[in-house]
Amino acid sequence: MSDTNRPELPDHLSVDPRSPHHVAAIFEHDIGILFNGKERRDVEEYCISEGWVKVPAGRTLDRKGQPLMIKLKGKVEAFYK
Repeated sequence: MSDTNRPELPDHLSVDPRSPHHVAAIFEHDIGILFNGKERRDVEEYCISEGWVKVPAGRTLDRKGQPLMIKLKGKVEAFYK
């Protein structure tokens, strides 16, 4: 499933460009996240080794105007579509 022009998916990845876990080269490709066997489209950050994903908590915003995140624990798998 690995392709020569796609970078390897890291253990910890964030959508937020301000995060130290953001890798812009990966977002040039379409990726998917399986959480507990179901594909999630709202994942903002994940860590495979620690088994968690961060998703927005509805429409709630924090004091900086960013979506408020909740951490869900379970089995996490990342893949290229």
